[in-house]
Amino acid sequence: MASSNSSPAIRKPQRQRGVARVESLLEAAGEAFAERGYDAATMTQIAAGAGASIGSLYQFFPTKELVAEALVARYVSALHADLRRMAGQARSMDARGLGAKLLRTVYDFRRKNPGFVTLGEATNLPDTIVLGLRNTLRDLITDILVAFAPDIAREKLRPQSFVLLQLMKSFAALSAEPSIKGRKDILAALEDTFVLALEHLDA
Repeated sequence: MASSNSSPAIRKPQRQRGVARVESLLEAAGEAFAERGYDAATMTQIAAGAGASIGSLYQFFPTKELVAEALVARYVSALHADLRRMAGQARSMDARGLGAKLLRTVYDFRRKNPGFVTLGEATNLPDTIVLGLRNTLRDLITDILVAFAPDIAREKLRPQSFVLLQLMKSFAALSAEPSIKGRKDILAALEDTFVLALEHLDA
């Protein structure tokens, strides 16, 4: 997700204090994006949320787009670790167990990182950032499916990752929807659909 050579670049901190400052700025950015949306959030609001000066923010991230790029990379790294661990366990799991774990993992991650949801659905970010995030998730889900169903060719499992990712997003959205009636039954039905898809990967 590197920026083009003609664009400003992210400055990497050289000292631990700088690393901590960047982490604080990215945490604040995630909160600002989640609360206001990517377009409406400002660099001033991000800096204020981190208790930093605007100059400190620009020192590491010359543009808001670079803040988003760094935040997406941070989310991908964290989710990558979670899903890679699951890939190592998938071969010994049945469809019900794997389905429940996948749905819960993605739901918990989205709940803990609301900025992830905002950036994943942003329409005013470069395709390299938004599509890069989606394709990374699809790749990770495909890795899990390959471990779960090693007798099925990867190229046949890849399209299934698109479907499963959409079901995961629906599960997370319905889980978070306020005052939804019959939530438990609705989520159980969606989980059954998810499990059914896992049981028929070779269809």
